[in-house]
Amino acid sequence: MAEAELSYEEMRRKRLEENKKRMEELNLKNLSQALKSKSPKSSPGKPRTPRKPVEPTAVRRSSRVADMPKPNYKDVPIEPLERLGRSHSRRDLFNRVYASDEERAYATERAEHLESTLESQYPSFVKPMLQSHVTGGFWLGLPNQFCKKNLPDHDVMMTLVDEEGEEFAAKYLAEKTGLSGGWRGFSIDHNLVDGDALVFQLVAPTEFKVYIIRVYNSEDGGGGEEMEEREGDEDEDKEDKAEDEKEPDVQNRRSKRIRARK
Repeated sequence: MAEAELSYEEMRRKRLEENKKRMEELNLKNLSQALKSKSPKSSPGKPRTPRKPVEPTAVRRSSRVADMPKPNYKDVPIEPLERLGRSHSRRDLFNRVYASDEERAYATERAEHLESTLESQYPSFVKPMLQSHVTGGFWLGLPNQFCKKNLPDHDVMMTLVDEEGEEFAAKYLAEKTGLSGGWRGFSIDHNLVDGDALVFQLVAPTEFKVYIIRVYNSEDGGGGEEMEEREGDEDEDKEDKAEDEKEPDVQNRRSKRIRARK
């Protein structure tokens, strides 16, 4: 063990001596000293001068507004921009009025009767109104077969003419076969509600004459008096028929009693 340690120390000493000789041969010690002597001296840092505090002064203002009061930019209300064109009030989606099946059928029946009196040379169709037509999305789908047969096969602006002759522009989408932009204004301006029936008569390639059949007589939507009168007339007719049916029975009974007495 001791011999191994001595041999390691001897080898280490020999390596140190060899490295020292190589450094002397390469003259590394003198080169390092020469480099240190030639290195530039670092310049001393410049002393920092403290900044002078700036005194607050009045802000310069233009002579044109010098005499005017200072503007206040806090809580200034911004007025909304006005939209060009027609202004339409929004429908109250929470207070929708739904027509009954009887009221809807009666309005459609009257619209079909009106359609039968129109000139046959102009194609026409009846369209009952639903909530999606007159509130919310305001999308009006038209009969598919009617559109393919009579309307253009590309998107175009249609003109809707009401019974008073007032014109409304509406966008017709050929792929979806319905009216989109502009139909909302027509619906709101004419106070259309669920259950109304409209007759569309195509009087020109891109012009509809529109006839409106109200589901209620009064525009406030609380009517239905005509429907009630019609139902009352039907009840009276049923009662008359029932009485007419009873009379033959009474006569038959009387004739049977007379025969029995004989």
